[in-house]
Amino acid sequence: MSNALAPEQREWVDGLQRRALVVGAVALVVCVVGAFFSPTQFFRAYLAAYVFCLGIGLGSLVILMIYHLTGGAWGFLVRRILEATTRTIPILAVLFVPVACGIYYLYLWTDPKIVAADPSLQYKQIYLNVPFFYCRAVLYFVLWSLLAYLLNRWSRLQDESGDPALASRMRRLSGPGLVVYGISLTFASVDWIMSLQPAFHSTIFGPLVASSELLSAHAFTLLVLIHLSRRPPLAEFVSPDVFRDLGNLLLTFLILWAYMVFFEFMLIWIANLPYEVIWYLPRVRNGWEWVTWALFLFGLVVPFFSLLMREIKEHPRSLEKVAWLMLFMHLIFAYFLVVPNFPDTTIVDHWMDFLTPLAVGGLWLAYFLYELKRSALLPLHDLSRESALHLRAVDEEEGFEEEEAARA
Repeated sequence: MSNALAPEQREWVDGLQRRALVVGAVALVVCVVGAFFSPTQFFRAYLAAYVFCLGIGLGSLVILMIYHLTGGAWGFLVRRILEATTRTIPILAVLFVPVACGIYYLYLWTDPKIVAADPSLQYKQIYLNVPFFYCRAVLYFVLWSLLAYLLNRWSRLQDESGDPALASRMRRLSGPGLVVYGISLTFASVDWIMSLQPAFHSTIFGPLVASSELLSAHAFTLLVLIHLSRRPPLAEFVSPDVFRDLGNLLLTFLILWAYMVFFEFMLIWIANLPYEVIWYLPRVRNGWEWVTWALFLFGLVVPFFSLLMREIKEHPRSLEKVAWLMLFMHLIFAYFLVVPNFPDTTIVDHWMDFLTPLAVGGLWLAYFLYELKRSALLPLHDLSRESALHLRAVDEEEGFEEEEAARA
């Protein structure tokens, strides 16, 4: 039994890769031209789109490490997708270059005049200064890339040799790796998002961003799996039980994200301190209040009640619709985190806000699809392989019994 892409799958992946690359390149060229006329708009929109794509890459790294710690049939089916996504972290480091170049357009604390007039910013200059900002960014990407490299390298060696010690090695790395991710992502979210509004600070901001990354990464992984599972080799392993487990995991990440958002709001509302309330003030005016309600209704309520229904989680096409909705809403959430930090912005402020997701997302998606084609869709010596086969066998047996009962 081959683990390679079926001809129909390869044709789909190749076609989508070409379209993503063309759309991304054309959109980026148009945005770069627009940047000469409105650089602040470009860098603002680019940062929001970049935060969204980075979240899928880093969230996949976390889910992959969770799988190595826990095992299970769900992870066996998505492991190759997760690994391909983590291998996009180096290209995400390259895509960070425009953010690094636009630092003086994005962050108030880079302006000496503003810093000189604000004692609180002068106090924060120990941390919020340009050289240290660049050094921290390099450190983050080195750590994330190293984790992704080791997990992918050992996975490849496991396929080649079948050495069971490699599974233990990946498990031992994943525990500390989650700690490294948690700490580094907390600092990165402060550096790249929270410091856009330097007067605001929140101790839960890092976990809030991390929960959003997990949710968007898992939704993206589900979409890829659902499409690829319509053909062998994945079609020979998938079962309603596996999709239900993946749907339950998506529901778990949704509840975690909603809890973080609510917890931050509750603490700020209870404290009612001016330097904390400023985070919400620009998000309840200039049309952003409608975005807030949309995030609540379509980012939480609709997917939450949908994922409570067993038949939706076990039916790939229904689960696919929920995953698409959640992925789109977390693109909106990335803009919700970034754009209102700039004074007097509205939800339809500039055309680049709509074009940069195509630019960054198109280039990133093309590279992801390139990485997806580089390895087999199923790991050869994964310890959860038998679990996936067992669930598939149980599903077929139950289907046979139902047919026999219907005939009787």
